[in-house]
Amino acid sequence: MATNSDGAARVRWGLIGATTIAREWMIAAIRAAGGQIAGVMSTNVARGAAYAIEHNIPVATTSLDQLFGEVDAVYVATTNDLHHGQVLAAAKAGRHVLCEKPLALTLAEARQMVAACKAAGVVVATNHHLRNAATHRAMRAAIAEGRIGRPLFARVSHAGYLPVHLQGWRIKDPKTGAGVVMDITVHDADTLRFVLGDEPVAVSAMVQKAGMGEGEIEDGVIGVARFKSGLLAHFHDAFTSRYAKTAFEVHGSEGSLFGADCMTQRPIGTVTLRNGEGDVLLPLTHENLYERSVRAFHAAMRGEGAPSATGEDGVRSMAMALATLAAARSGRETAVDPGL
Repeated sequence: MATNSDGAARVRWGLIGATTIAREWMIAAIRAAGGQIAGVMSTNVARGAAYAIEHNIPVATTSLDQLFGEVDAVYVATTNDLHHGQVLAAAKAGRHVLCEKPLALTLAEARQMVAACKAAGVVVATNHHLRNAATHRAMRAAIAEGRIGRPLFARVSHAGYLPVHLQGWRIKDPKTGAGVVMDITVHDADTLRFVLGDEPVAVSAMVQKAGMGEGEIEDGVIGVARFKSGLLAHFHDAFTSRYAKTAFEVHGSEGSLFGADCMTQRPIGTVTLRNGEGDVLLPLTHENLYERSVRAFHAAMRGEGAPSATGEDGVRSMAMALATLAAARSGRETAVDPGL
């Protein structure tokens, strides 16, 4: 590792994929958290070179091996179908891994990725950014403190409009694991697990194909998940709802929590606690979700705790998303089984 001006270790990061999410969020987050972007790997020579110039990255390559030679950790943000092989290669090279969700296309692949990283002694994390939001952390704490009594129901509204510049493989290429469920519902699954401290056991769902997704690729879904505690959670996700607002609610035996404008990459939103005494806004300290995630990842690399969302968290969120797709196909309640 390189060092910062204060002598602290500076993590050298490699980007696997010259991607939009790295451009819009992760490059700045890594640098703000004290990391260095040492290289970028793209299968497209011209794209990688231009991306490196745009973001002042010293190395652009088409070779994973060359990238691994320059870095301590990698951020994997390629299409979903490529994650499996790239993470296994990183583990073999002894490089720590922060991987975009979903980890892979199948649970068997995802479990193999996590196991390979553990065997190699490297940190593996899933980039589930929403559990870093001040809103969701405040809701989690309120529930753990018993402020709404026994949680009975939850509702997630995560419908929006997929920006034109992202209307590519997510809605056009089935082999990548395209569709709203693997892109958005997988985040709902992780956020529900995090906030509730509970595990989903079964899902019922219907998907919608409103025309943004090509062929049989779904662009909307509504479902219900049953959790181990008996809680029922409703989720609504879409790429096609241009004017929707996001929300996350939990209703308990002694009160309710209302999270507003909170299913977002931005550090915004409010949480209202409502009970017999009325409504009160919970105090929040907003911070960049991705910077918080990278700081936790750096700490995990030093042996200080776990990343915000572990590899196992990624497997468990995938399990609910895949069960949602299976339930929509069969018309039957489907078990959620991560196999961990």
